[in-house]
Amino acid sequence: MTFPVTFPAKILILGSGELGKELTISLQRLGCHVIACDSYAGAPAMQVATESRVLDMTDSAGLERLIAETAPDLVVPEVEKLAVAALVAAADRGTRVIPSARVVELTFDRQGIRTLAAEHAKVPTSRYAFADSLESLRAAASEVGFPCFVKPTMSSSGHGQSRVADASELEAAWNEAQAGARAETGRVIVEEQIDFDFEITLLTVRHLDTTGTVETSFCAPIGHRQVSGDYVESWQPQQMTPELLAKAQATSKAVLDALAQETMRAAGGCGSGMESSAGSANADATNPMLGIFGVEMFIKGDEVYFSELSPRPHDTGMVTMITQPQSEFDLHARAILGLPLDTSMYPHVPAGASTPLKSPVESEDPRYSNVDAALSVGSDVQVRIFGKPVAHVGRRMAVALATGADTNSARARGKAAIEKLQIS
Repeated sequence: MTFPVTFPAKILILGSGELGKELTISLQRLGCHVIACDSYAGAPAMQVATESRVLDMTDSAGLERLIAETAPDLVVPEVEKLAVAALVAAADRGTRVIPSARVVELTFDRQGIRTLAAEHAKVPTSRYAFADSLESLRAAASEVGFPCFVKPTMSSSGHGQSRVADASELEAAWNEAQAGARAETGRVIVEEQIDFDFEITLLTVRHLDTTGTVETSFCAPIGHRQVSGDYVESWQPQQMTPELLAKAQATSKAVLDALAQETMRAAGGCGSGMESSAGSANADATNPMLGIFGVEMFIKGDEVYFSELSPRPHDTGMVTMITQPQSEFDLHARAILGLPLDTSMYPHVPAGASTPLKSPVESEDPRYSNVDAALSVGSDVQVRIFGKPVAHVGRRMAVALATGADTNSARARGKAAIEKLQIS
């Protein structure tokens, strides 16, 4: 696929949750033909896509057949739980995977991305170690120190994650990690607990400038609060000094540049490629590493620590639907299609916040009430109900978006709105 793209482009999205739904809408506004795929019928993105497919995306042969049958211009993974080998095989046959099959492989496995960040990009991270058995977990935790976190190397939204206070909790943490993994790797990562001042998601976009060279741009930093590894609110902008922000941007760019170089190496390139005016590595003009990346970092004092990276729109970035003219979904769509973009916030919006609704019930036919009360919190408040056909306890089902004179007021409005929304 070359740039600029000829429209309508055919896009296969692997994963059709709330993030996939918003991305589908952004792509369709640009005239794209979107095929939404997920493991169950009626997923949110399927409700707005041009076509849909139900598929076990961990089935490598089935996923390869789907890609061959649909012949998409782009394959865009939106979930971790999929057969990466099928993406690699498709890429080998000339299908473009966003941002690349190798990037998906590295970032969906914490071992790959943490090793790349610490050893190749050489950015600060928490102490870490990997383990492939309970016995090696005990040794890894002893090396990292207590308290620490034990996580599956392949998971998301806190699934399988445990905070371990001492050695007596390691066996339970190992079992939790095996049960909560998105895919079986047989490994866990043990991470040092950093008593950070705050944590951020820095949405970082690799896109083409007017000369066709890869450029790296940043959204305003997003602050967020997590419980058990899953976000419970986010806000933009997170207040931080210009010096810290510059350090966070440099950290994010260093990791993405290393990722781009690894992509070129895996593809048989020289590992350097063209250089942009900013000095970042660039892949060849027909297959550059493009898109939005959710880069999570811890801030402690004047230090910035890299934590995790998602090669796609980020759940905490849903706040951009109310704070930016081009949301994270618009930015991802424009970047992967080689189109101009703008990462700035609305000039009239000082701050915004997002607060998700997690289901308190199990329901095969979820119903929502008090939507009017939630929207009555203020004219600047929005409620997005995702349309998931089944509710499970703790499953994210909707989000409230709010603006305010500052982040505290925006967060208060978002929280007030979501507390009024009821699900049964």
